[in-house]
Amino acid sequence: MRAAAKTETTLIIFFALIIIMSISCTKSEPVISYGFLQIVLYQEETQPREYLSFFILAEDDDGFENLDELYLYHDREQLRWRIKSDEWIHYNHEGKDWIGTRSVATVAGTIPRGVYRALLVNKGGESAQRNFTYDGAARYPFPEITVSEGEYTINSQWPVNRFIIYDSSGNYINTVFIESLSGSFSQLSLPSQARTAALWAEDEENHYSAYTNVVPVN
Repeated sequence: MRAAAKTETTLIIFFALIIIMSISCTKSEPVISYGFLQIVLYQEETQPREYLSFFILAEDDDGFENLDELYLYHDREQLRWRIKSDEWIHYNHEGKDWIGTRSVATVAGTIPRGVYRALLVNKGGESAQRNFTYDGAARYPFPEITVSEGEYTINSQWPVNRFIIYDSSGNYINTVFIESLSGSFSQLSLPSQARTAALWAEDEENHYSAYTNVVPVN
């Protein structure tokens, strides 16, 4: 009887260990809680070119560091973009981790509209996907900025206009909301290291924006 009881106890412990190990080894799937798409029209030599800005709110029970790859598909046009964890832009806002890129582009220079499929993969090979739809279009002409002796003049019909300020090495410094479409850079209280500025015009309702080449601020 003692031997039988001992054997039964051993079996109980054995199966309990198996259950514990199976629970600890269970792979957790990542989650795409939210996401957004926005087109940015960049000024280039011949004509403006569209780039897609794509970000998702990513979660994983094993920690953010467990996320490995992010894919974006446009199945109708048979397009695919792959963003590795060492390539994506990561920022934390209000305790939430956002990942993505601002450089999705096509050879043609235009971004297809319609349904996009995001696929998030973690290091354990588990994945999650979610669809997003983008149908925005430019509703205003591409903005223009001219500069002469520290004075700027902006030709823009876009609802929101900002200056993106850079130093002499091209590093971002800050963003300045533009209240007047003409004026002097000296009146904007720019940091002393400011050397150039680009005009960023945005149609927030339509998730579309335009970005000009940089101009000198002094």
